[in-house]
Amino acid sequence: MMAASLLRRDKKATAAHLKADLKRTDNTAAVRQIHELLDDVLNPEKPATDTEALDWCKCLIAGGEAFEEFCKTVRSYDNATLCGLVWTANFVAYRCRTCGISPCMSLCAECFNNGDHTSHDFNMFRSQAGGACDCGDSNVMRESGFCRRHRLRTGENIPSIPRDLLLMSELVLPRFILSVIQYLRDGYTEPDSSTERDLQKVLQQLEPQISFLEELTKMGAAMRTVLTKILTNQQTFKELSMGQEDNLFAKKNYDKYLAALKNSGLVSVEDKHQSSGDVGAEGGADTLLACQLDLSDLYSEEDQDAGQSVGQRKRVKLSSSTKDLSIIECLKHKCFLEELLFWTIKYEFPQKKVTFLLNMLPDQDYKITFTKTFVQHYAFIMKTLMKSHESDTMSNRIVHISVQLFSNEELARHVTEECQLLDIMVTVLLYMMESCLIKSELQDEENSRHVVVNCSEALLKNNTYWPLVSDFINILSHQSVAKKFLEDHSLLMLWMSFVSFFQGMNLNKRELNEHVEFESQTYYAAFAAELEACAQPMWGLLTHCKVKETQEYTKTVVRYCLETLQIWFDAISFNDEPLPNQVTFHLPLHRYYAMFLSKAVKCQGLDLDSLLPDQEMLMKIMVHPLQIQACLSEIHSNMWVRNGLQIKGQAMTYVQSHFCNSMIDPDIYLLQVRTNHEIYCSYVFKVVDLLTMASQHQNAVLDSEQERPMLEGALTFLVILTSLRIHLGKWSTLLHVLKWKQVMREIQSCHFRSSCSKAHFVPFSQTAEVWENEFDPIMVVLRTVYRRDVQSAMDRYSAFLKQSGIHTGNPWPPYKERTPLHPCYKGLIQLLHCKTLHIVIFTLLYKIWMDHQNMSEHVLCMVLYLIELGLDNQVQDSKEDEVKCGVGEHCHDSWFPGTNLISNLHHVINFVRVRVPETAPEVKREAPPSTSSEASSYAQVFSLVAERRRKFQEIINRSSSEASMVVRPKSSSTRWVPPGTPPQLVTEILEIRESMLSLLVKLHQKLSSKQNSLSESWLDSMDMSRHAHGDGITAIERILTKAATRSCQIKRSIRDICGKVHPPVPPKKNSPTDKKAMDKEERRQRARERQQKLLAEFASRQKSFMETAMDVESPETEAAMDLGTSEMMESEVLYDCVICGQSGPSTEDRPAGLVVLLQASSVLGHRCKSGEAKNLPTSDEEHIYSADTCAVAHDVRLTLLQRFFKDSSCLQSVSIGWDGGVYVQTCGHTLHIDCHKSYMESLRNDQVLQGFSVDKGEFTCPLCRQFANSVLPCRPGRGSETGAWHSPANKKTSVLIKEVEALQDNLGLFPVSHTESNLSKEMESVIKDIKNTTQKKYMDYGKNPGSPDNDFLFMYSLARTNLELELVHRGGNLCCGGASAAAKRSCLNQLFHVLAMHMRLYSIDSAYNPWTKLTQLTQSRETDVVYVLFVAIAHVLGLCPPLRPVEHFTCVVKMLYNLQFIQALAALSTKLRPEERQAWSSSGAIKKARANAETSFEALLGHVISELSKCNNLYAVVVEDIMLSSSVWSPQSVEFSLQQYCLPFLRLACLLQHHLYGDDLTGCLEQEEFSSLAACLGLAPAPSVASNPANSASCLEWAVSAFDLVTHWCAEVKGLSQVQTEQSLTLLVQDPQWAPPRLLQLPDNYNIIFQYYHRKACAVCKKVPKDPALCLVCGAFVCLKGVCCKQQGICECVLHSQHCGAATGIFLLINASVIIIIRGHRFCLWGSVYLDAHGEEDRDLRRGKPLFLCEERYRVLEQQWVSHTFDHINKRWGPHYNGL
Repeated sequence: MMAASLLRRDKKATAAHLKADLKRTDNTAAVRQIHELLDDVLNPEKPATDTEALDWCKCLIAGGEAFEEFCKTVRSYDNATLCGLVWTANFVAYRCRTCGISPCMSLCAECFNNGDHTSHDFNMFRSQAGGACDCGDSNVMRESGFCRRHRLRTGENIPSIPRDLLLMSELVLPRFILSVIQYLRDGYTEPDSSTERDLQKVLQQLEPQISFLEELTKMGAAMRTVLTKILTNQQTFKELSMGQEDNLFAKKNYDKYLAALKNSGLVSVEDKHQSSGDVGAEGGADTLLACQLDLSDLYSEEDQDAGQSVGQRKRVKLSSSTKDLSIIECLKHKCFLEELLFWTIKYEFPQKKVTFLLNMLPDQDYKITFTKTFVQHYAFIMKTLMKSHESDTMSNRIVHISVQLFSNEELARHVTEECQLLDIMVTVLLYMMESCLIKSELQDEENSRHVVVNCSEALLKNNTYWPLVSDFINILSHQSVAKKFLEDHSLLMLWMSFVSFFQGMNLNKRELNEHVEFESQTYYAAFAAELEACAQPMWGLLTHCKVKETQEYTKTVVRYCLETLQIWFDAISFNDEPLPNQVTFHLPLHRYYAMFLSKAVKCQGLDLDSLLPDQEMLMKIMVHPLQIQACLSEIHSNMWVRNGLQIKGQAMTYVQSHFCNSMIDPDIYLLQVRTNHEIYCSYVFKVVDLLTMASQHQNAVLDSEQERPMLEGALTFLVILTSLRIHLGKWSTLLHVLKWKQVMREIQSCHFRSSCSKAHFVPFSQTAEVWENEFDPIMVVLRTVYRRDVQSAMDRYSAFLKQSGIHTGNPWPPYKERTPLHPCYKGLIQLLHCKTLHIVIFTLLYKIWMDHQNMSEHVLCMVLYLIELGLDNQVQDSKEDEVKCGVGEHCHDSWFPGTNLISNLHHVINFVRVRVPETAPEVKREAPPSTSSEASSYAQVFSLVAERRRKFQEIINRSSSEASMVVRPKSSSTRWVPPGTPPQLVTEILEIRESMLSLLVKLHQKLSSKQNSLSESWLDSMDMSRHAHGDGITAIERILTKAATRSCQIKRSIRDICGKVHPPVPPKKNSPTDKKAMDKEERRQRARERQQKLLAEFASRQKSFMETAMDVESPETEAAMDLGTSEMMESEVLYDCVICGQSGPSTEDRPAGLVVLLQASSVLGHRCKSGEAKNLPTSDEEHIYSADTCAVAHDVRLTLLQRFFKDSSCLQSVSIGWDGGVYVQTCGHTLHIDCHKSYMESLRNDQVLQGFSVDKGEFTCPLCRQFANSVLPCRPGRGSETGAWHSPANKKTSVLIKEVEALQDNLGLFPVSHTESNLSKEMESVIKDIKNTTQKKYMDYGKNPGSPDNDFLFMYSLARTNLELELVHRGGNLCCGGASAAAKRSCLNQLFHVLAMHMRLYSIDSAYNPWTKLTQLTQSRETDVVYVLFVAIAHVLGLCPPLRPVEHFTCVVKMLYNLQFIQALAALSTKLRPEERQAWSSSGAIKKARANAETSFEALLGHVISELSKCNNLYAVVVEDIMLSSSVWSPQSVEFSLQQYCLPFLRLACLLQHHLYGDDLTGCLEQEEFSSLAACLGLAPAPSVASNPANSASCLEWAVSAFDLVTHWCAEVKGLSQVQTEQSLTLLVQDPQWAPPRLLQLPDNYNIIFQYYHRKACAVCKKVPKDPALCLVCGAFVCLKGVCCKQQGICECVLHSQHCGAATGIFLLINASVIIIIRGHRFCLWGSVYLDAHGEEDRDLRRGKPLFLCEERYRVLEQQWVSHTFDHINKRWGPHYNGL
């Protein structure tokens, strides 16, 4: 009843009353009232969506206050010194390795920016799983890295919280948390009877309650302390959570909880004790260990289950006794926190609950208890994770929690000691992997007792194990925990058993007959599993084994590795030799052994021999890594081609950068530890039969096309084995890796420069030292995934040598001297001084010299590399080495007497016995034996392999050499052999009489193509310094020089050989190989003869044609020949069609055309007055304004003109094309129009098209493959405009003016034809293409869209646009002269003629005739025609068709210059002060009376001022601005200003003259540009004296009185200025000077951009974009791929590219740091202009290192934008479908 009455009252009043009662000394009644009220309010039978209960709780906790005020009050007592900010996935955080103690340390952006991390090793990262800020936690990071707020320890100055403030919270919150748990109990049903949607529905209903708990945690330390007490109080939990008998609902609720425990495979500890006794965690581990080692009953096959079996391979399950049930199946909850975590796991870690649990972590008591609870539930987490359908999301949430707990070393050590954390983790991982074990098929498939993980299981494919392994790696990063792990031998052996599950997984069996039906793509899961589950824990342990004090740990690991390996060998029944045609790339036990062995020797000073097993075991260990190296060569030789592409994928992943340190490097090191030279040389990759000295051989294993790559692979492996020093040298591995990274970085930087050669970079200039001293081709071979990358590196190395002048030919890979070996690895040198290897080398040298098949330059390079390695690594004590290896090499004494390479080099081999086919030329059929038989000896050497079957130790002693200097046997007789059967082998003895030295000298002779290429005195004049880089000749010379310096006997032998060397004796006639070589030489000779004959015939035809066409022998005929015809014939252009190959002129019927690319451009419109680039805004105070751009200025001008004047007159007075103009460029190649149509049809039928759309007319040039989209027809006739057009006529100016006026009525160059020709059709077609290139809005500027005036404006602006762009490409002026890079392949001449043909269809408005206004004093009847002084001068050049002769063009330029000069004077007059204006007017009036007044700027300026002064208030508007300036206008400054005003017009006129008439542009100094251009245009005489340059007024030439004409022009302005003074002034003052276009200036540090823009809201949708982007042209902030900002199905980036760049956009992706280019309907990733300190990109900010602007790259980007070359330089384009 009391509760009911309380419920009816006001909540705040009731809460205040109860709080007041609670403060009393006797508060029993108040406590009882509160509990009764809460029984009713928090009744679990009420629906969770009832918000009334939550409101009551808030009011009660606040004690009558407003809840927001209560929160502020509690926060004011927050004394926490930790940040603890919790974030979820995709949050941007920081990690500083300098400040971090734990590698998982992380900081929020605010704490990072407020801390001092200058010069620290930090990175920014995008959180994948979520995290929390560690600022203030001294257990995770150093105090020096704390931010200012948490470094001050603010908690010390905070007063203690009043006890009564949280009294209500202590009573209300336990009941509230209980109600949440009860809802979770009631809502959960097992997955088999529910759907995921049901669980989400329960969580959705509980979201307000959990959000409320989350809000409480943010109140600070005081509230977190209260919550901790409630969550961890066992008595409260026992009283409240158990089902009371009087409450049936609560009891039913509790029963559901017990059922959930049971259904999860969990039992309480008490139940467990009753059934099986108490089994401790360590006891469980011991039991598991014992069961794991008992391999006889390790596994038992499950029942037949089609769902679990994979093919015929059944899943294997460990026997139940291997499970430590105390770890896996026991769980007991004693407090709210434990059950709350249980339900969090059951509901698969909902984000809100995870955030609540993490927000409590700043409370240390809570953190310790929660960590123990988390460990207690660890096995349950694993079980839930394996069953989850959303394992990725759940994995991220698990790691989100665990990384906060296990990153603290003190806490990790505490739970390791108290909760057996290591035992739990290892056991849980074992239990998890048990679910996907299958029987291994490696070696003995039937009798194998080894089990491996099945890589096709979802557990491995989906990386479900990742969070558990990540936690294990995390705790092993703590030294105290890692040492405890290494000290626990049983745990270590348990871990080795876990690693053995991955040993031999993903077995590949070579398909020999048919191609595999299904290519499994699970191999990457296997590589990822070994790297994450095996290799990364290994590297974590190795970091704690760096000093001598940790020797025992290393010894222990090595011992258990060997024991586990022996168990593995026994399980797979491996004795001595692996099965052929099998390979697994996964040998983690081998790699553990190798890496701990390396660390023991390098860092801990242990003796290598003390860690090695016996010889037989060591050989067993080495076989499988050696088999991998062999199979790598087999795969690259296409021997595994029937296994599909996935096998190549495995081979590439094995050496890929992420895996090589953990895979191929340990394997190579293991093979280097104790090299048995006979094993390696006899195991060489199935090339036994190939290595015979006979010219013919039979190979039972390899096909002929596989022999060469297999041989090259074998030699490359031997070179890598003997030269690699990653784990062998005396240098530290880190230093080696850093040097190698520097080399690769320089190579990549060089590659970028070479790819941007169009930006005029000098490649290799900064990398000369790296290429010359550090480039190591062996490391390149080892580290490259694709073989083409090796060739690419060599190409760049070759380019460097040519650039620096070191070597101009085709260089060989440079030989790099190796660092000294550690003393314990000296056995590796024995391989280089092994008789067997020397026989290999001798054989190959002989075969190369004799031109046997399958001998390549790469083979010779590797052979020479091995010889040089042997010379540089001499055996210290030759006698001792003889004792060691002489036992096994007695069989080779007949070849070489000793093992030392120095002595064997000059040893002569006289005879060799070989086994050859009967048909071989070596078979003797004549009595006298040949002294030059082709031969080799590797067959007998490698026949050892075929006979080796059992034990490795018996290999050498079991066989005898076939090479001996014995008496020759009888020749075998020939006999008939049935066709199709291989010929029988017979034994023959070959006469050799060569040594390795003599073969090297002869090979030098062969490579240099000179007889006696080495003289006897050659060694005396040798210079070793020049032999570091070069080709094979250089390599041989280097080897001979080294050998001579090491042995006087070799020096004498070399001199003897050089004195009597002779070329090989000509081969026998019956030798097929030699006959083939002879035929090859004959074919070459015949080809040369045919070529000479053909060239002579061409020369004869050319001479005949010239004689016929030009008739040079009959001068009388030439005199009588018609001049016009002669000029036409000698100047007619011939075009080469790149499709049909025919050469001929362009005709009306069959026109030729230039391959062109038409693209819309707004580059000109983005020019500004200032030459400085605008800065990108990086704060709210900074902005970019576009009002000062060229496009805006011209738009304002056109709008004003259209406001006051007739529309057609306006459109003929301005130019457009600043925005959306069409730029035409060509690659310079031509083709016939009909050929082009056929070519396009073939492209349309081709289905393999990428990057362009044929339907849109796009194609690539058939010759150079440059992107294009149209063909510009070439006009028939002359190619050069010089000649008759330049013949002087000396006509008066008045006559020329009348002739030009008469031309305006002419229809232009092209006569009107009644029938339409193919040429005119194509010209009309290209005009349509031009119009379709840009958007319609960029063509319709008139009031009547689609009118002829609009079309006319667009056409003549097109010419202006292309001229202006060429001027920009030339640097903005014509000082350089000549043809620019773009002008060398200019198509403007052809473009102008196409435009002229099209524009003849239009007529100039008779009311507005610019020519008559420029040359006559006429009174216009029209008052709405644009005034002459308002006309844009340069565009008038486009009004006139191409004028013939050039005098007409010069006349037009002169008249236009007059107007330009007067406009300059008018603009200048507005900048003068009133007193200056009066002074200039007065002085001008005086000079007006002089004879040269019309060419005096003073007289004309004074006249303009006096005339414009008649316009009311024209000069009054600008008085205020002018008064601020203190400069005085002198005659020199006025002259300079006038020249600068007129220069843009002169530049365009000169360019136009250059393209129309072929006039050359002469270079000049910048200060002489005006004089030079004026002389070029005929406005002024050529400047002969440098001290007297032409002035601007002297170039004037008037047709009528200058002063009258100027008076007439100025009078027009008077009428408008009376009405609209400001607008009149705007139209009058037009400054044509514009700076070159620039992209925005970016800040040096990318973090400035990222911090401002990655959380910035979009201006359109007001949301923070998921993928924000910045336009680098105008600075617009847009959403990439944002659906929210779509308009008519087009995303914002594409829309902006259309508005800002006429379909060209350059965007910086904020979250990826890369540039994306949009060009029309295509896009491409350009790369990044921000690089880290090592010069590398960081796409998607994955590494998060500080990035800095690369000015060089940014200049390249800007240059490609300005020059419109994105389409040509960037090759990887794709359609964007308006989705960007």
